[in-house]
Amino acid sequence: MLSVHPRGYMNRPRTGVFATRSPDRPNPIGLHALVTETVEVETITVHNLEAIDGTPILDIKPILGRLRER
Repeated sequence: MLSVHPRGYMNRPRTGVFATRSPDRPNPIGLHALVTETVEVETITVHNLEAIDGTPILDIKPILGRLRER
């Protein structure tokens, strides 16, 4: 289990890194605008994603633009 002393205070008990607001996470979740090429049963092919091939995609949301543009 990855654990840290919250905010580096050694007098605080060690806490799981995902239970803190620490920016030093082992695998930060990125947010990227991308182009979806194909959607299959278990595979989504995208372009313009800044990640290593095979990295799982957690969620995809459409970019709708500003309210006036819709």
